Order: sequence, then C-alpha cells, then structure tokens
Amino acid sequence: MKTLKLIPGIILSLAIAVLATFIESLLPIHLIGGAVIAMFLGMILNYFLKDTAVFKTGIKFTAKKILKFAIILLGLSLNINTIFNVGKMSLLVMIFTLATCFGGGYFIGKALGLNWKLSNLISAGTGICGGSAIAAISTTIDADDNDVAYAMSATFLFDMAMIILFPIMGRAMGMSDTAFGIWAGTAVNDTSSVVATGYAFSDAAGDFSTMVKLTRTLAIIPTVLVFALIQLRIKKKEAVTAENGGAELNFSIKKIFPWFILGFVAMSVVASVLPIPTAVVGVTKKASKFLMVSALAAIGLNTSFADMKKSGIKPMIHGFIISALVVIVALLVEMAMGLV
Repeated sequence: MKTLKLIPGIILSLAIAVLATFIESLLPIHLIGGAVIAMFLGMILNYFLKDTAVFKTGIKFTAKKILKFAIILLGLSLNINTIFNVGKMSLLVMIFTLATCFGGGYFIGKALGLNWKLSNLISAGTGICGGSAIAAISTTIDADDNDVAYAMSATFLFDMAMIILFPIMGRAMGMSDTAFGIWAGTAVNDTSSVVATGYAFSDAAGDFSTMVKLTRTLAIIPTVLVFALIQLRIKKKEAVTAENGGAELNFSIKKIFPWFILGFVAMSVVASVLPIPTAVVGVTKKASKFLMVSALAAIGLNTSFADMKKSGIKPMIHGFIISALVVIVALLVEMAMGLV
C-alpha cells in the first residue's frame, strides 16, 4: 500500500522530466539545461495544482531518494582516482568559502539583527550543501521551524538565480569544464542546484561539479560537531539548577551522515577495478542524468511561490550577501591557483 502511494508522484516527476528533456533538445543554444527547465515546470505546475495530496509521497521520494540513487549511479562513469584529484584541487577553495560563510555570516547576521541560529543556518546552507546542512544543524541547535523555513527559502532563492547566471558568466569568462566545475561545486548551495548548474554548462562540468559537491558535503560532519558543542555550552550557561544543567542534544552522526556518498564512491571503485564496457557506462550515465532531471522536477513540484514570499527581507539580504561573497571568493581563489 505504501509503495502504491509513491507511484502518482514518481510518474508526474518522470513526465515533467521527459517534457523538459524534449524542450531542451529544441533549444538552438545549450544555455539552460533540462534540469533547470524541469524545476521551473514543476514550480509552475505546483502553482496551478489545487490538490497535490495524491502526488506528495511520490514527489518527496523522487526529490530525495531518486536524486541520491542517480548520484550513486553516476559513480559508475567516474574513476576513483579522479575523485581524489578533484578533492585535492577543490580543497583550498572549499576552505576559503567555508571561512567566508561562517566568518562573514556572523558579522552580517549581527548587523541585520538576526538571531544567531537563523544566521548560522543560512551560512551553513550556503557554505555546505543547502537543505541537508540546514536540516542537520537545525536539529543540533534546536532551531525554530520558522528559522528553518527562512534559511531554506533564502538559500534556495539564490540557488535558482545561480543556476541561470553561472553558465552565462562561466562562458563569458571562457572557463574550462574543470574550472567551472570547481566554481559551481563550491559556490552553489544545494546538491540538486549544483547538478543543474554544472550540466547546464557541459556534461564534463556537470560530472566535475557533482564530485566537488560530494566532497564539500562531508563538511557537514565537523560543522555539526562544532555546533553541538556550542549548543551544549549554551545549555549549560542557561541552566538554572543542576537538574536541568545537562540537557541532552538531539544529535546523531548516523542520522546526518550522507550515506549515498559511500555508494557513489563504491560505484567509482567498481568502475576503476572492473573492465566495464563503454556502452554500459554510457547507458548508466544517461539514466543517471535523466533521473537527476526527474528529481529537479520533483523539487519544483514541492516548491511554492507563496511560501517563498513569506521569507522576509532581512534573511534574503543575508543570503544574498553571503552568496555573493562566496561566488567572488571562490573565483578569486581559483584565479590565484591559476585555474581561471
């Protein structure tokens, strides 16, 4: 019975992906990818759909589970040595962008009068991996639902802009697939948005940006640990008596660890060790890309224009400044490294 509930939402997402792929094939210039088209189609359809209850379970499954499966499947077309090289190449850029997010975010949040939880959620979403980082850290610091909603909206709104603007700016600067992949993988927020941005530039840039993003996602672990310690210290300070001084934190490595990364790496190891035919790799890569487009369609279907309007101006300003700083810092570090 539970499986049957998934079917309507999955079929709707796949149908939008088919339409988006068809529209992409009609475009004379590869300026906007199928994933971006699918996301916008999903958002537009969500606006007109009056009752989405029948699709809700399947849409959520497609946006979360199928996207992760698509990334795991992509690993079969990537050599494990390439992943290690990507990690080494992008590490310096990631260090500077994370420092910009949390360092700059602290002062910007103070200047705008935002509470420290909301400010850091926006910084985490921008610096690490969008919604996943926000969700993981929010449970650690006991953030209010409103703060989570504001942070999600702020990071997502600017991801939407980056998906369109990044490929245009990358081509204008004559960036290589590698340089653009590192730039998108370190400066764009959510995994789905990185995927859309990378493949809107080229397939090679899409592969590279996805690998950079997966490496960057690992920053969730130390970041959550740091915030767990901060929250523990705050709880102890706020404690009035010895009885409530040792409040237990809602924190679990098992819950927040991005397990799909292990699947991605495992598939890459298989591709590196076994002589898999080129034709098979080509099929799995196309399947992976189509499933990613389907996941973006589901994310669009789950996004409301009305809800995004409720975000308010100050979190938007915070998100804009941090996002702009990360884009600039990532680009400057790449220039210093001689990649651009």
